[in-house]
Amino acid sequence: MNYKDTIRYGVSSAMIFAAICFGGLAVTVSAQAESAAAKKVSPEKSVGRDPFKKYEAVYKPGKATSKLEPPSIQARIERYRAQKMAAAAAQVAPPKPTTALMLNELQVIGIFRTPRGWAAMVEATPIKLSYVIYPGENFFDGQLVAIEESRLIFRRDIVWADGRREKTVEIKPLRQPSPVDTMTSTTAAPASVPIPESAKPDSPEKQ
Repeated sequence: MNYKDTIRYGVSSAMIFAAICFGGLAVTVSAQAESAAAKKVSPEKSVGRDPFKKYEAVYKPGKATSKLEPPSIQARIERYRAQKMAAAAAQVAPPKPTTALMLNELQVIGIFRTPRGWAAMVEATPIKLSYVIYPGENFFDGQLVAIEESRLIFRRDIVWADGRREKTVEIKPLRQPSPVDTMTSTTAAPASVPIPESAKPDSPEKQ
């Protein structure tokens, strides 16, 4: 009887020990699985999106860029002179002086018709020189597209610091004369008006 009780006690102890070990192993495996799942699923995805809320795309702001600053007027003039000398050496047509000017440096002082069509006279404000231009004329940052009776239409090229290029339309109206220009352009009336022959009195010899 003691031998049987000993065997029964040993088997029971072995089963209890095996159950404890298996339970601990299961708990460890379950904890590892939950930790791996938590690492794979982000907090945003685990919560989920409200089906009654309107979807809003996540905006990721890009890097701020600025416009590329143009060279100074003196640097552009030197560049034009070098291009003109290179064209003369190659015996080709030289570029026009307007290629060194920017659109914001121009003032439209006149629009008129020519045998070639509409033309305009512009003044380069930094150097105080005037030029006659036609549609298709190139500038440092754009091109003259069309000439109308009271305005000029340009295509402006904007270069950004990251290399992007953007094209916009720029309109320049005809410059209106100032009151001072109007006063100086009017001719002064003569001080004495000549008397017509019919209005002159008869000479003493005829009386």
